[in-house]
Parts: sequence; C-alpha cells; structure tokens
Amino acid sequence: MNFDLQPTLENDLIKVVPLKGSDFEALFAVASDPLIWEQHPNKDRYKREVFENFFKGAMESKGAFIVYEKETNKIVGSSRYYELDEVGSSVAVGYTFVAREFWGKGHNRALKTLMLDYAFQFVDKVILHIGATNFRSQKASEKLGAIKISEIEVAYYGEPVKWNFVYQIDKATWVA
Repeated sequence: MNFDLQPTLENDLIKVVPLKGSDFEALFAVASDPLIWEQHPNKDRYKREVFENFFKGAMESKGAFIVYEKETNKIVGSSRYYELDEVGSSVAVGYTFVAREFWGKGHNRALKTLMLDYAFQFVDKVILHIGATNFRSQKASEKLGAIKISEIEVAYYGEPVKWNFVYQIDKATWVA
C-alpha cells in the first residue's frame, strides 16, 4: 500500500499541505479562539500549553495538515490522517478544527471531501472519532454519510479520558 499520510491536496476552495513545525504560531492564532473548542471534549485546547501538546501530537503523527483558503491564503484550520490499518483497510480522519470565519461556508466539507477521496484510493473504511458532546462535528460527519458504529473512551497525550463516538464511512457508500 502506498498511502502517503501527508499528501498535498487541493480543490477550488482550499489547499491542504503537510504541517510543519514552523506553522505553530500561525495555527495557534486560529486555535486560540475558545468558541472553536466549546463542544469539543478538550475544551481548553485554545490555551497555549494545551495546544502545544496537541501540536506536538500532530507533528509526531506524520499525518497532519494545515489548511489554507486558496483565494485569500488565510489559514482555515487543521486535520490529519492517523491509525492507518493496512490489514483492516482503514484509516482515521480527525483532529480537525476550522476557524469560525469559515464555519458554514463549505470549507470543512471541502476538506473532508479531499481527504476522503484520497483515502478511498487506498482503504475501504474511514473512521472518525468524535466527542460525545461535539454535536456540530457529529452532524457534519452524518451529512458526509458517516454512521455511528460504537462509543469509546479516548485519552490524548496525557489529557483526561473523554467519551467519544466512533463513526465510519465505507468506500462503497462514499463512491455512490
């Protein structure tokens, strides 16, 4: 399998490029908005020390992206691929956040569409872990055709354990 976890992807609206260490300050400027995280299980990710931990995990994942709006070159947010399972033919997509100025304007859908289209060239299932209280993300994922398949506890890099829903999108559903 030749699944590159950090390809450069783009469409008419956005460009998705591999995250670099030098992106920290610019991405933190977006992530420092507390309202981005209000429904997220880790509500304090807008704080520098908490975001530093998140960013470190993103860099170590070797599957993280920074997302730019093509027209303005403004930072839209970030996402990543993780937990590539070649035997089970799946990959997870997540840790996504989008600046509020881009909410409801199609940027998140454009991002997920690029990531899913790319992933389904290599795997049969995409997994999404979504916080139990993150209703915005749950609804957005369901609009993409994701189906809730289970519930699990997730602890991220020393953060407290949080309840998450596991959603799945199958290649056959996505292609249809």
